[in-house]
Amino acid sequence: MIWYVLAVVLGLALIGAVAALVVTERRPRPPKPVAASAAVVGRQALDVVDAGLRRLTGECLRSGRSLPDLYAVVYSEERLGLLLAGAEEAAPAPWTAEADGERWTVSPDDLHRPGPEGEPALPYALTVTVGLDGADRVLVDLSRAAGPVSVAGPDEEVRSLARAVITEALAGPVGALAEVTLVGSLAGDGLVADDMPRTSRLHTAASLEEAFARAASAGPGEPEPGSSDVTQIFRLIEGSSRIAVQGEAPHLFVVDASQLPRRDGALDGLRRGDALLVLGDAPTGWRWRAGAGGSLDTGPLGLEITRHAGRFA
Repeated sequence: MIWYVLAVVLGLALIGAVAALVVTERRPRPPKPVAASAAVVGRQALDVVDAGLRRLTGECLRSGRSLPDLYAVVYSEERLGLLLAGAEEAAPAPWTAEADGERWTVSPDDLHRPGPEGEPALPYALTVTVGLDGADRVLVDLSRAAGPVSVAGPDEEVRSLARAVITEALAGPVGALAEVTLVGSLAGDGLVADDMPRTSRLHTAASLEEAFARAASAGPGEPEPGSSDVTQIFRLIEGSSRIAVQGEAPHLFVVDASQLPRRDGALDGLRRGDALLVLGDAPTGWRWRAGAGGSLDTGPLGLEITRHAGRFA
């Protein structure tokens, strides 16, 4: 009798396990990552990001609030998201705070509604595309790094990513008035494509010391043909509200790791709001690594990049 009862119990348990397995198999599985659309990979995505950052700047200026401390932007065609270094649960319209205020999102359609546009020259001018996370385009504000940003990995991958970053900073709508200086050996080794439009915002220097000195002594530049006549940008300063800085455009310096000076004080000329991109492995706060297959490890940022910007072409 005991064996009979035990057999019945085991049989029912087996039936229950099989039923659970069948139900599990019939449940819809999460969809596989979708490839990024042409609208996300193409130039029009940068126009949406630019419109979003302009609108954000305009809303903050209108309401008298400080600009949020964002370090990355994610665009998925349906949503534009800002990733903040410090959580802020009260987002200005039309933005919505998510993830306890660490992420602000907005629908691109809402950006076309009436509202303050902000300044063409933004404090986020060095926000550039680093790659794709599945179907999403990911941009990072290089000026948010506490020091240099290094990119190690296969030389071809590193250079193609650097070329994409430089091109976007100079020719993209987000960069607006950003300046770029190629330092040392990078000044004449063909890092920048020959077919890139000529611009007075691209410079060269023999050393970082020379590059920093030139940037510090440069006065307000003349607007390029077709650009807005803007002579000021807004920059967020720690411990205070936004202030207007006359004639200072954000500056991106690019140098090979072998020519990065290691002596104390060598990088003191890097101003707040500027960025230093180092090609090759170097002791930096943001240490990135490009993979042979086109991925990018963003280190402490924790952003998953399945295809870096140098692989867009």
